[in-house]
Amino acid sequence: MCGITAIISKTDVVQTLHESIKNLEYRGYDSCGLGVLNSAGIEVRKNTGGVDEVNEKEHFSGMHGHIGVAHTRWATHGGVTQANAHPHVSFDARFVIAHNGIINNYRELKADMERQGIPFRSETDTEVLVHLIALAYAEFGDVEQAFVAALKRIDGTMAVTMISSMDPDHVYGMKLGSPLVVGLGQGSNFVASDVNAFLPYTKTALILEDGEYVRVSLRDVTV
Repeated sequence: MCGITAIISKTDVVQTLHESIKNLEYRGYDSCGLGVLNSAGIEVRKNTGGVDEVNEKEHFSGMHGHIGVAHTRWATHGGVTQANAHPHVSFDARFVIAHNGIINNYRELKADMERQGIPFRSETDTEVLVHLIALAYAEFGDVEQAFVAALKRIDGTMAVTMISSMDPDHVYGMKLGSPLVVGLGQGSNFVASDVNAFLPYTKTALILEDGEYVRVSLRDVTV
């Protein structure tokens, strides 16, 4: 079990992301991290330990952005290391995701991508998915289409959140066998593992059904 938060906001999201995974720490406590998108591109800071411990190491307050994802992990595939902590970034540095669940067919997908020369930085099944999205984007040239195409190649259970420098106005999420909810706020919208992530900011929630994916902007939510 892991905890996921993604936020898009009119204001900087870093402090809210930090607080959100603190509220989800009961779902995972061996490592955590934040990923944000700003004018410089995607920035990820992550490490082993609890949320406060990682913040002391990585100084989340030095990050900034109006859209981001965060994750607190309970290890499944891959040991408790900084490289295996989430979020994970694609080989082209255009996509970043956080994932809760298990990808059953990740070994064969990883082997196929390694034959194509795709570099892997972690032992996780999650990294397979973010590289699949990047490869699909290279084929289709559309972020939403790439997200859906990559997910169709995955066998397993998942709650996934994604942001991309190729679509800086949306958070994407998908649910299949692991919980994922959308929080609708004033000036901020959320996608998270459960409502504890955003209860301090909104009590209006939309619960996704299995097999649904969501595209969230500041103005609207499309399931």
